[in-house]
Amino acid sequence: MAAIKKRNVNAAAEGAEVDRTDRAILRLLQRDASLSNVALAAKVHLSPPACLRRVERLKRLGFIDGVVARLNPQAVGAGMLVMIGVVLDRSTPESFSAFEKAAAKISCCMECHVVTGEFDYFMLIRTRDSESFNRLHAEQLLYLPGVRQVRSFMVLRNVLSTTELPLAI
Repeated sequence: MAAIKKRNVNAAAEGAEVDRTDRAILRLLQRDASLSNVALAAKVHLSPPACLRRVERLKRLGFIDGVVARLNPQAVGAGMLVMIGVVLDRSTPESFSAFEKAAAKISCCMECHVVTGEFDYFMLIRTRDSESFNRLHAEQLLYLPGVRQVRSFMVLRNVLSTTELPLAI
């Protein structure tokens, strides 16, 4: 049901007219979604009611998918970031489906992507430290269905991390 709704929203967004002011609103909200409507309106040179109508329209069209708070990983006990490359033993729709259902249940998994190349999937995992990752690996990752190989890459230092998308609209 959610996938169908998402598809319809994306179709609406593709045909929508987006002007310079809409792009400015999207840029500003990506940087700081806690901006009040009054502050946002002032920055894009609109009245607060006009700004609110535009933000609501951008939400309705699917340009704004949600609003969240970014937490400090260290402060919440998730300071270790691990990238995991996964190779499945078979490339069938059933094996991909089984893996994806199981991967969605892995605690600490932030992202899971189907990829091309040497691996079938890349997962981003956040844990407290190497000991907690080792436990997660032994208790959950090794039991993912259809997995032939798991390669873990522990991040030593974060060089760049952003949630801001380039606006090519």
